[in-house]
Amino acid sequence: MTSALFSPFSLRDLTLADRIVVSPMCQYASEDGSANDWHLMHYGQLAMGAAGLLVTESTHVSRVGRISPKCLGLYSDDNEAALKRVIDFCKAYGVSALGIQIGHAGRKASAKPPADGSGPLDEAEGPWQAVAPSPLPYADWPTPEPLDAGGLATVKAEFVASTERAARAGFDLVELHIGHGYLLHQFLSPLSNQRDDGYGGDIDGRMRFPAEVFEAVRAVWPANKPLGVRVSATDQVEGGLAIEEVIHFCRALKELGCDFVDVTSGGLDPRQKIEVGPGYQVPLAEQVREAVDMPVWTVGMITEAEQAEAIIADGRADFVALARGMMWDPRWAWHAAHTLGAETAYPRMYERCEPSRWPQAFRK
Repeated sequence: MTSALFSPFSLRDLTLADRIVVSPMCQYASEDGSANDWHLMHYGQLAMGAAGLLVTESTHVSRVGRISPKCLGLYSDDNEAALKRVIDFCKAYGVSALGIQIGHAGRKASAKPPADGSGPLDEAEGPWQAVAPSPLPYADWPTPEPLDAGGLATVKAEFVASTERAARAGFDLVELHIGHGYLLHQFLSPLSNQRDDGYGGDIDGRMRFPAEVFEAVRAVWPANKPLGVRVSATDQVEGGLAIEEVIHFCRALKELGCDFVDVTSGGLDPRQKIEVGPGYQVPLAEQVREAVDMPVWTVGMITEAEQAEAIIADGRADFVALARGMMWDPRWAWHAAHTLGAETAYPRMYERCEPSRWPQAFRK
């Protein structure tokens, strides 16, 4: 049997060996945005596990744009050098292509890491002023400062600078984060964007700034390398961002050179109502894929090899992206290939552990 999950797929000049993506997962382990030995270990082990693509955690374009003081960034020479060390290691020893998710937390910045309780930082913890499209707080958090024309230009320039750093660090792919309630998503949603200038109002106004950021990033990211977006397809709140608006936005991004869309949902408003279960985001990805001529990734409790195979084989999405499943089993792709009777890559030092190389009596 030929596996759809383990079939190759090309995005511009990047050919991925399979349709498995290690989804971005915040680690809350950085110091002033810089990666360290934790990231070397974490991404090093994931890069060996045979997913076609490994995307590093949401990496922020400025100190102000970090979710928490422990979040990864790409806004300084030190950040760039530290992350390049990790990427060089992964490329030397791993088998996965390497992507980076670039974002800005907007009004959800200046927060505690989850291990410390989440929520806004206390005064003693060194909080900073968050920025947003409008002076509308997330839940009962501090009110963000609305971005004026100068602020918009600064943020756009920060996205460009981080993208240039990502190119120098050796990444193969960039994903802009326009989901989960962070800054670019905040511009898209009518719940967080109530501006009365050209960056608010209907969906064409609300998507203007994210589209401008995308276009500026595309201009500096190498033309032969793919650039795409993660986007929340709906806020899952009455009166919030609707999937029809997101489809309109994705079609506009396609015209600007977008190569893929990674479909998720929610994150903008704590009133959201999401029924969580195996593959619960897949129907949203399927709707976007049917309406937009662009490769689509899907996420959300995809944990079993047969489940992932069916999603790809049935044409519901072009890639499956796993997060918690990969933390649980960093060799998920090896095991999925074995289950599906497919072949996949192993690092040279680990080739002898591939099941077909075991003595016959020990093969499972």
